[in-house]
Amino acid sequence: MITESRPPLLRRLPPGVWVAAFWLSVIVFRVFTRDNELHHLFEYNGNIEDMPLVVTAVVTTLVALLLVRLPPAAVAVALAGCVYTLGMREVPETAVLQFLIADAIVGYCAATRSRLVSLCAAGMPVAMVATMLIWGAVHGYPVNPMAFGGFAATVVIAWLVGNTIHQSRAHTEALRGRATEQAVTAERLRIARELHDMVAHNIGIIAIQAGMGSRVMDTQPAETRNALNAIEATSRETLAGLRRMLGALRQGEQESAPLEVAPGLAELDRLVEKTAGAGVRVALTRNGEPRALPSDVDLAAFRIVQEAVTNVVKHSGTRDCHVTVDYRPDEVAVAVVDLGTGAAPGVPGYGITGMRERVSLLHGEFSAGPRPEGGFRVAARLPLPVEVGP
Repeated sequence: MITESRPPLLRRLPPGVWVAAFWLSVIVFRVFTRDNELHHLFEYNGNIEDMPLVVTAVVTTLVALLLVRLPPAAVAVALAGCVYTLGMREVPETAVLQFLIADAIVGYCAATRSRLVSLCAAGMPVAMVATMLIWGAVHGYPVNPMAFGGFAATVVIAWLVGNTIHQSRAHTEALRGRATEQAVTAERLRIARELHDMVAHNIGIIAIQAGMGSRVMDTQPAETRNALNAIEATSRETLAGLRRMLGALRQGEQESAPLEVAPGLAELDRLVEKTAGAGVRVALTRNGEPRALPSDVDLAAFRIVQEAVTNVVKHSGTRDCHVTVDYRPDEVAVAVVDLGTGAAPGVPGYGITGMRERVSLLHGEFSAGPRPEGGFRVAARLPLPVEVGP
């Protein structure tokens, strides 16, 4: 059972409580600094620090309480305060302040709520302005259409600003979601490549050894025993690799462990030995001075050679192939050439596609295809990252 810890008490208090506490502290302070403070607060005499202050305190407290759960109700409260303070003609800025509070709530609704809710919130102050304009014109009160138009314009501006923020957030979320999907797809492709490169080679070796063992089972028991031993060793190695991979996938997201102990070009001698057990002789040539390579380049070069040799074992029909590793100052190049007669498939399989993807991710060059003089050639050039001096 998973239990979530509750936040501290002060963080659980709604914003309205903090606003009310602020205004209460202001009033208590004024009680001790001015005579008959409570009497002044409930009596309007043209002073903005008296009844207008109380109205502002009540409106802002109720708005803070209703803003998150019921934003339209918060707009209604601010407009009610505006209408109530219209009678305070000696302090006209009080009504303007209440209307600006309603504008701020409209902008908040446009930024955080649905289009329908934000339009309803914006429609309330616009409707109030229109109603006051019509009422004043009908009853003969002097009205200034430009002033009422200015108030309506503030509502429109607040809504447009909030809507712009809403669209910007939606666009950012869409980009973040797209980036997450691309990262998941890239990780799935990486896992698929690792599985294919690790399993396909070993399964190909097992298939060749099993075929050889079945053919010589009656006539050459020793060769059959050697084939079975090779099958057992290769199967154990494959199973161990799969267990490492599954164990890494089960680890927490915060642990960036590799899928397995990443091999490199240093493992080529072992690969040559295993391939020889499957009946294909691999001639390995290293040009240049072997040196430590970046892990991604080292792994990609090994996987390309491994996959190409696997294709030789399974498809070429030849018993020999030649692997060349060329260590150059700014890149490493690998090539696998065979003299077989096996035809390359018309549509590249997963192996060639995976090799091409690996090289593309490292901004290298890749080629694979039949040679004019016969056989098949796979070649890749992988650039090395430029070392930046101190």
